[in-house]
Amino acid sequence: MSPWTWMFCALIAFSVGFKPGVDGYNEFTSTTNLLHLAIDDTTEQVYVGAVNYLYQLTSDLQEEKKANTGPKQDNPKCVPPIKPSTCSNTVLTQNYNKLLLIDKDRERLVICGNIFKGICSIRQLNDISVIKYENVNGGEATFVASNQSTVGLITLMNDTRNELKPVMFVGKHFETFANAIVSTRTLSEKGHLFELVHDSSALKPVSHLQYRHDFKFSFEDGGFVYFLFSRTDGSQQEPTTYISRLCISDASYYSYIEMVLECDDCNLVQAAYINHPGEKLAQHMNRSGLYGTVTPQDKILFAVFNRGNLKTTSSDKSAFCMFSLKQINEKIEEYREICYSNNGKKDNEEIIYNPYKSDGSHNCPGLGKGQATVYPCSSEHLPYPIASREGITATPLKHYDTNLSAIAVTVENDYTIGFLGNIKGEIQKVFLDNETDDYQTIRIIPNSKVNSDLIFSAKRDFLYVMTERKITRLPVEECNSYKSCDSCIASRDPYCGWCVIEGICCRKLHCAKAAQKDYWLWSLNKQCPTVIHADPQNMSRNAVGQVQLNIEPFPALTEQDHIECFFNNFKSYRPTHLTGSVVCDTPPIHQIVATPPGQDYLDMEVKLKIVSGGKTIDFTMTNYSFYDCKAAMTLSPNIPCDSCVRSKWTCHWDISEHTCKDGHGKGNQLNLVQSKMAEDCPRFENALPLLIPVNATANISFHGKNLNFYLKKKLVIVDNLVGRTLGVSRDPPDMFFSENFKFSYDENETRIIRFAVKAEEKIIDSRLDVTLYNCGYSHKDCSLCLSANKTYDCTWCKPLKRCIYKRHCHDVIDTTDQCPFPTISRLDPINGPLEGGILLTISGSNLGISSDDIREIKVGNAVCNQITEQYSISVRVVCELSKVSSSQDNFVHIQIKNNKNGTSKSKFAYIDPNPIHITPLQGIYAGGTSITIRGENLNIGRQEDVKVMLDQIPCTLTAFNKSLVCVTGPFNGTGKSGAKNCSVRVHYGKFTKKTVQSHNFSYVPNPVIRDVYPQKSIYSGGRNITVTGQGFDAVQKHIMRVKVMENGQLVEKNETEALSTNSSVLIFPSPPANQKNVYIFVMLDNFNENQTFEYVEDPVFERFENDVYVLKQPPILIKGKCLNEAMTPEEVKAYIGTEECKVTTLSMNDFVCTPPEKQPTPKRVKRDTNDDLPEFVVKMGYREYYLGKVRYDTPAQLPLGLILPLVLIPMLLIIGVSIYCYRRKSQQAEREYKKIQLQLESLEESVRDRCKKEFTDLVTEMEDHSNDLNDVGIPFLDYKTYTDRVFFLPSKDGENDVMITGKLDIPEARRQTVEIALNQFSNLLNSKSFLIDFIHTLENQKDFSAREKVYFASLLTIALHGKLEYYTDIMRTLLLELMEQYVAKNPKLMLRRCETVVERMLSNWMSICLYQFLKDSAGEPLYKLFKGLKHQVEKGPVDAELKKAKYTLNDTGLLGEDVEYHVLTLNVIAQEDIGESMPVKVLSCDSITQVKEKILDQVYRNVPFSQRPALDSVVLEWRPGSTGQILSDLDVTSERDGKWRRLNTLRHYNVRDFSTLILVRSSHAQQPDDHQQIIHGEKSGLLEEDRRWHLVRPADEVDESKSKRGSMKEKERTKAITEIYLTRLLSVKGTLQQFVDNFFQSILSTNQSIPTAVKYYFDFLDEQARKNEINDEETIHIWKTNSLPLRFWVNILKNPHFIFDVKVNEVVDASLSVIAQTLMDACTKTEYKLSRDSPSNKLLYAREISTYKKMVEDYYRGIRQLIQVSDQDMNTHLAEVSRAHTDKLNTMVALHQLYQYTNKYYDEIINALEEDQAAQKMQLSVRLQQIAAALENKTTDL
Repeated sequence: MSPWTWMFCALIAFSVGFKPGVDGYNEFTSTTNLLHLAIDDTTEQVYVGAVNYLYQLTSDLQEEKKANTGPKQDNPKCVPPIKPSTCSNTVLTQNYNKLLLIDKDRERLVICGNIFKGICSIRQLNDISVIKYENVNGGEATFVASNQSTVGLITLMNDTRNELKPVMFVGKHFETFANAIVSTRTLSEKGHLFELVHDSSALKPVSHLQYRHDFKFSFEDGGFVYFLFSRTDGSQQEPTTYISRLCISDASYYSYIEMVLECDDCNLVQAAYINHPGEKLAQHMNRSGLYGTVTPQDKILFAVFNRGNLKTTSSDKSAFCMFSLKQINEKIEEYREICYSNNGKKDNEEIIYNPYKSDGSHNCPGLGKGQATVYPCSSEHLPYPIASREGITATPLKHYDTNLSAIAVTVENDYTIGFLGNIKGEIQKVFLDNETDDYQTIRIIPNSKVNSDLIFSAKRDFLYVMTERKITRLPVEECNSYKSCDSCIASRDPYCGWCVIEGICCRKLHCAKAAQKDYWLWSLNKQCPTVIHADPQNMSRNAVGQVQLNIEPFPALTEQDHIECFFNNFKSYRPTHLTGSVVCDTPPIHQIVATPPGQDYLDMEVKLKIVSGGKTIDFTMTNYSFYDCKAAMTLSPNIPCDSCVRSKWTCHWDISEHTCKDGHGKGNQLNLVQSKMAEDCPRFENALPLLIPVNATANISFHGKNLNFYLKKKLVIVDNLVGRTLGVSRDPPDMFFSENFKFSYDENETRIIRFAVKAEEKIIDSRLDVTLYNCGYSHKDCSLCLSANKTYDCTWCKPLKRCIYKRHCHDVIDTTDQCPFPTISRLDPINGPLEGGILLTISGSNLGISSDDIREIKVGNAVCNQITEQYSISVRVVCELSKVSSSQDNFVHIQIKNNKNGTSKSKFAYIDPNPIHITPLQGIYAGGTSITIRGENLNIGRQEDVKVMLDQIPCTLTAFNKSLVCVTGPFNGTGKSGAKNCSVRVHYGKFTKKTVQSHNFSYVPNPVIRDVYPQKSIYSGGRNITVTGQGFDAVQKHIMRVKVMENGQLVEKNETEALSTNSSVLIFPSPPANQKNVYIFVMLDNFNENQTFEYVEDPVFERFENDVYVLKQPPILIKGKCLNEAMTPEEVKAYIGTEECKVTTLSMNDFVCTPPEKQPTPKRVKRDTNDDLPEFVVKMGYREYYLGKVRYDTPAQLPLGLILPLVLIPMLLIIGVSIYCYRRKSQQAEREYKKIQLQLESLEESVRDRCKKEFTDLVTEMEDHSNDLNDVGIPFLDYKTYTDRVFFLPSKDGENDVMITGKLDIPEARRQTVEIALNQFSNLLNSKSFLIDFIHTLENQKDFSAREKVYFASLLTIALHGKLEYYTDIMRTLLLELMEQYVAKNPKLMLRRCETVVERMLSNWMSICLYQFLKDSAGEPLYKLFKGLKHQVEKGPVDAELKKAKYTLNDTGLLGEDVEYHVLTLNVIAQEDIGESMPVKVLSCDSITQVKEKILDQVYRNVPFSQRPALDSVVLEWRPGSTGQILSDLDVTSERDGKWRRLNTLRHYNVRDFSTLILVRSSHAQQPDDHQQIIHGEKSGLLEEDRRWHLVRPADEVDESKSKRGSMKEKERTKAITEIYLTRLLSVKGTLQQFVDNFFQSILSTNQSIPTAVKYYFDFLDEQARKNEINDEETIHIWKTNSLPLRFWVNILKNPHFIFDVKVNEVVDASLSVIAQTLMDACTKTEYKLSRDSPSNKLLYAREISTYKKMVEDYYRGIRQLIQVSDQDMNTHLAEVSRAHTDKLNTMVALHQLYQYTNKYYDEIINALEEDQAAQKMQLSVRLQQIAAALENKTTDL
């Protein structure tokens, strides 16, 4: 095959090896993500499981049926069926298909989803819309699928009666509600579908944290079921891949075993496929010795693995491995035997374990050998389940640089072919043989992961490929797309081969005679029918004959078949074919085309075709060469004979005829030079001299050979320079001489002259080349001349002062010593720095002929050191300047050898540069800022000698004049935040560094782009695009650039510059683009950011009819298409001539504008027309639309018919005018209607957009709260702080209470004694008799107030916290006593207040027991409610003095006036942070203190409130100009009205949007000017009598000058007006409703874990009610309500700071009180009747109260139905709480405080103890006296 053919094949191979798309393939696209795929091999129907949908498709992916499966109301914590009564906290949940299995025997489809805990259903196979079975009431046993990975298969299992029953094996990720990772489910219609065949708890991990399984594949073979999965344990170690095996007949899972599978270092299996290996692959596996013995009938497990863990996979490596199933089973049997017979040990190392026991113990017995054989499916007496730490490690067939995700394998013609899918959306076709070869890659959907369900069609001729939202039916081969044998073979597709007799590329089974030799040529054999030899190999174009073409491979043809042979288009006459060859006649001479110029041959394409069965098939082709000897002699014109006989053809040279002939030519043999005998050619050679100077008379001599034929002929010689003919003389025997000649030439230094000898005008072979040279061309001075090539004989001629040929001058200079003195003509640069260190280039003449000739170079007295590497002979010397002490101007001196000196004509200046200042002073981190450096003498030296550095960052010099301009490089420092100062240094050469002393350059953070709007433009561009953010003022160059890409190549790049700029807003015209798919960048100096942007096609306007619009009445209405897709009415301009037509409406298809009243003049008047109508032009961005011209129409006058009778004229006139007016009015009304209709449409669209924006803002704000919660976490207080605040914060001392501070004033000398005594007192408190008497005694004291009872109970709670079981017992005893009192009187009043110690003890007990529940469950919704409420309040104005707000739930705290304000975004910099500014949203009407609070909330949003700076420790500084201004609530600029002073706001200070404020610690704040004095603490001694107001003056504080009557009226009017704003309460309530509902649901729902204490205590109340024969449910309801919701939840709800580290301001507190009151109302059984006089807070939640009441009742009822908590369980729980927290509490302080009550009522307590017989027996009074003595440091007589 010829070389070009092979090149063509290589090109084809490249093109077919990669296919960029799947055009032409059958496809199906889904609106939701696709998850699973199954195919019915009988009907070829395709079934697809997706999110919320099932699809039934035809084989070519046409949709037949579609079934909806979701979304549905669900809650993962609820047990189906999901009902509002049992599961109220449901959400609309997407249904992900987790399992899709075809049960062909029963014609049904099994599907399982993730909702309802993974239950399954059955649908009819031929119609998936028909549900055959679905049951949500099956309970836990029917929970099949997992929310994570699930695999399964359907097979038959023997039941207890040995009957085969259909079952489904399922493997799934373990979850909290799951029964096991592997289970067997019944599919028999006689039983309960999907229930467990047998309990599989043996395969249940200890917890869902022990293992995390990722199931990928399951299959059955040989009576076993196999699962392939990876798993990792709870310690987050790297996952390991396992294969597990289970006997199908083993219902009890005795045979379950797991074994490790490894694929080199790729540990995470992604997909697998089970198939036969094919004969060739089986042979290779046997040869490798890695897989044991493999036959073609065995099963092989093919799998793809990635690196990584279960959460993320690494993209750098994946591998493809295969495992012999026989080898897997052999290994499993080996490990079973090790367990059963060898105690699970191999080589004394334990390798067998139980994977689903916490300790991994296996209980492997030491039984006799052979147990695994005797019990192939194990048995009950053998350990199960078991797993091996060892397994099989396979060598990867191939590694890949992307993550593989799918695999399918098939066999074709005994060869194995794999199809691998990856996460890039590609299918790689792989040929599996001795080496794994990827022969083609097909891109399905770019960057859309190929699903692991990669399935062949029934005939295995198509592969169904599923990506995220698309299924593609991919043919396994596309052989028919290759139209030639070469392209077929180049495809390397193992499916394909060339069917010779049919001339097609196809599979072997499609080729009719494929079984016969050489009829089907397999692509991987890489051989097409090829002409391997031709006889003869070539022919003369002047000859006629036959050519025998030998061909391999050559199929044996039948007698009916024959061959046709074509030379180009000439058909050879009756070619004959032999075994393996064909003989063809060559075409006649006249049929052969002319020889191409520059060649001595031509190739003719020879095509061989097979004619078989009347069909002509291309067989093979080759090129055959016909040579042309006459053309051969012309290839080298000066040596025609040599060119002829040296050609590769059989050509001879006929001397007598001076022509080249082919081997068949005839002639005088004596005068013939035979082919390949070039030495016999007549020729001339060896010309002398070889060098000839210009303008010199010369001749050449040369030798001649083989010239017998030319002895008597006249010879002449011709040159190729001027074409002159010269005579030739001969000096026998073989020397020849030319006549003299002289050549002039000055275009180059040298020129090759080629001479040719002719006889009778015919060239005899002449190799006579000489070189003409010109001494003076490049040797302009003496030194250069003498350095020329010595063979040229050039010399310097003194008289002529130039370099010439030596013989042309008599007075010459032969040596450089005689050359003139050196001359310096130019210095570069002409100045330099005093320190030197830069290079000086000296240009001139006679500067020596080598660098060694230079003796010395000086600038004045300063030496300049030569740089020898840059020396250029005679004309240039380069030296490095040395240092001088001061500025000076000096000549440059140079001395060469022989003491020849030269001096420059101009002076060189030493100058000291002085950079003084720079502009700008700052630029962004990304660089690109142009810095201008100004100063004195900056442009010294050359530009390349100067560099500018910003510390270590280069600044690229772009301008080198009096001022220097450089562009900054990027700042790459670590920890980028805030400004980074860099000194600016200018370097001149090596030694001079000049620093700009006056200024540093500051790198500031890169600009932040927050929003780009609008995000759409027309193709033509020009729409104003606003970019908002911060930091734009530090940028010099603002550019918006659009890049248009086609096929990965940049085809267009347009950019625009900003029209207007400030620090936070840029406005760009959008750049033009010509397509939708573009990349758009905002480029700010070197910082650029890709933005989401869309281009749409330009709008289309309908032109005016007849090019003129007749305006009878405004407005102008124009139709069009896509008018407002990327434009608004405000952005569009329309012009009629010179005046604007105001655009009022712009919809999708309508354009309306209001024209000027009078017809404007035209903008352009054409000279060639009288038309003076103005043009109508619409301008959209850069695009202008000329729609025609406009003519204003005036009403026509009715003509008076003179022929009408005089009487009829008025009547007709009136009728005409009436008709005219009617029509005019009708038209006008119609136009007005149309105008109003368009305006209404526009208004409606505007309102719709506004509503959508408001809703979006609300949702976004709420999501931001949730995101903050996820990112930062909830600031829960620790247990001690929580109890301190709940127990002691309400005390009289508040935060200073000794129990909170923990400080006891005890002298150090007595501390040990006191502590011992307090411990004794603690022991005394642990005596139940003492404690009961103690409490009773105190409560009997009249001066023991309710506040003291509460405090005492809290102290007692802390003191007994170490024994909460004992504390609970005391509480129960006291509660029983309390019940006795109330049961006898009015039981409904019990626990209504906190009037007794036990009631407070109960409150504290609830607080302790519910702390963890708060953290785990109720805390999050409560925190979200608090944050949501706070956010809503702060969205609007809040009066800092009146504590009233625009947005609140409390009507008394509602701001009763409309306050004008707008939202400001401030850029705040925290001084100690010195980082990037942070945007903070505030209101213009906020007081400075309110602004500070919002700033602290934002800046320290990740910091708990207690750790933030105090409000009065920081001040705000605003720097509107060069000086800063401290902002405060009150200063001398505050507004004053009598004694009233108004708090300063941001509006007062005129602070604008996007202003920058600095948050400064008070000690760091600059001292304010006298006129801006800060009033610290918002007060001043001078202003103490002033009354302050913020937004609204108090209604009852009117000026004294007004009458009392007027004041009352003013009050009434003000009060009446405030009622108008009550609707705001509904707005806030509606916004927060979901948060309120979520909180109530979290504390009043039994669908979550109920605190143990609540169940225990409620059962206690129910028990006591029964004992006391209280059957009234309302009474029990009241007890429970008073004990939990009102006693605990209302308290926590009103005081979020008890559980969270937050601050609750007055307005938020008032709103929380409304919600707390709602909770209290919900807990009452009494129905409240609403009226107009009802309080607003009652009316506000009136609709929800009934729902909440039912919620409370359901809660109490649900708790009653729960399993009872025993005393033991409760005590265990309490002991855990004691153990966890007691050591953190101030127990000693509590004991000390408790003793104070003992001391106060000492006598009463002693008396009570002495009266109690039980106390007397234990001598409790004595013990108390001893303790008192120790604590009070007294002696006692006891």
